[in-house]
Amino acid sequence: MKTKWLWAGIWAGALLLAGCSTPQTRIQKNPEIFARLTPTQQEMIRHGQVALGFDQEMVKLALGDPDRILQRTDENGSSEIWSYVTYEGYGGTMLYRGWYHRYYRWGDPLFPYYMDYPARQEREHFRVVFKDGKVTSIEHETR
Repeated sequence: MKTKWLWAGIWAGALLLAGCSTPQTRIQKNPEIFARLTPTQQEMIRHGQVALGFDQEMVKLALGDPDRILQRTDENGSSEIWSYVTYEGYGGTMLYRGWYHRYYRWGDPLFPYYMDYPARQEREHFRVVFKDGKVTSIEHETR
């Protein structure tokens, strides 16, 4: 019986790790994009960092898919804004982050308990602005 629970735990852990998106897992899925970058750009992406001039593929390697995409039009033309958010409970305790949580719906048997947390607060922690497909502005929280 203990062996059964041990294997169940190992499989659950493997599935959990497989679902986590990190710069390293994104690099492994997109080696051709990563290979065309300079050594400095590669090092930044490995550390989850972006810089002015990065294209959208490079930002996705470093940060993953954005939680929200906004279009802005002003006197300088059009730009696209990628927003990354976290969800917090009382006292700023992080409940979760990431775009993959937006696919759950109430009543779904896999609906995570923390999505219906009564005091859940959404907080934008990172924003990247693109003009003509290149990063022109980076905003991040310095807490």
